[in-house]
This record gives sequence, C-alpha cells and structure tokens, in this order.
Amino acid sequence: MNEKLYKAINAAAVSGLVIGICILTAGIASGVLLIVNGARLLKHKSTIIL
Repeated sequence: MNEKLYKAINAAAVSGLVIGICILTAGIASGVLLIVNGARLLKHKSTIIL
C-alpha cells in the first residue's frame, strides 16, 4: 500500500515540476520577444512619429 502511495505522490510531483518548467520557459521567451520588439520600435521611432 505504501508503494502505491509513493508512486502517486512521485507522479504528482514530477508533473508539477514539468508544468512549472514549461511556464517558466514560456515566460522567459515572451519577455525576450517583448524586449526585442520594443527595441525595434525604439529604433524606428523617428519614422513612426511624424
């Protein structure tokens, strides 16, 4: 009985860890894209503002 409980808790912990890593990666990727797009807008600021 204890082995089944251990496996269930272990599976829940691993899935939580994987989900956390995916969310962290997505957050970092979106942050980098926002910074790159902001820098691109600042580069073309003179053509945007007439």
